[in-house]
Amino acid sequence: MSFFILYIVLGAVAGVLAGLLGIGGGIVIVPMLTFIFTAQGVAHEHILHIALGTSLASILFTSISSLKAHHKREAVLWSVLFSITPGIFIGTFTGTWVASMLSTNFLKIFSGTYLIYVATQMVMGIKPKPSRTIPKRAGMILVGSIIGIFSSLVGIGGGTLSVPFLLWCNQSMHKAIGTAGAIGFPIAVAGALGYVVNGLGAENLPSYSIGYVNLIALLGIVIASVFTAPYGAKLAHDLPVDKLKKIFAFLLYFVGIRMMWSAIF
Repeated sequence: MSFFILYIVLGAVAGVLAGLLGIGGGIVIVPMLTFIFTAQGVAHEHILHIALGTSLASILFTSISSLKAHHKREAVLWSVLFSITPGIFIGTFTGTWVASMLSTNFLKIFSGTYLIYVATQMVMGIKPKPSRTIPKRAGMILVGSIIGIFSSLVGIGGGTLSVPFLLWCNQSMHKAIGTAGAIGFPIAVAGALGYVVNGLGAENLPSYSIGYVNLIALLGIVIASVFTAPYGAKLAHDLPVDKLKKIFAFLLYFVGIRMMWSAIF
């Protein structure tokens, strides 16, 4: 029961931060689940796989509300979503298969490195210069595959990759964020399915797991995050978001370095 309460707290925090800072909840959920699963005594060889699978499964629920909200604001480029989705499915599902063959320590290092990259983006305010147009279908499938692979390996909805790509393709920030939020849905579908399928034969999984998705952790996270994300969005209008992003970035540096340290030493 105590761990279920931690899952609820994690979901609440992830929901508020997602709404407040405009980041995907997976950035918070994966490292925190890693620490919780370690304390819970989950088999070391499965910790990161279950954290990634459960994170993507939770995004399956939260991305639906995000997609609806952005659609109401006419911020979703549906033509982009439809053209990139085949690549997203291919890349994300492939990524889950690759992840199933990688060790927890390697995935910790990979995830920690990605957290440091995201933190640096926040601190430096790095934004690509709009210098091209949206690629044609083949190009979008390639881009979607790349975004899908990385997203499945770090358990996120892909916003930290999709938004810069769309800005680079001369889209407004409003449209880029809205479309990236929508892209999170096919990533979550393919990612959750992939981690379920690739984890079905695994041994020593915690109770109430389907493949690499833990249903108890998923339930706690979804219950809380669905309710707290709108609250975070409201806070965004009252708090100094830019300053908070930089503070959060340093927290990501700490968490990322700690994950890498625990894998190496």
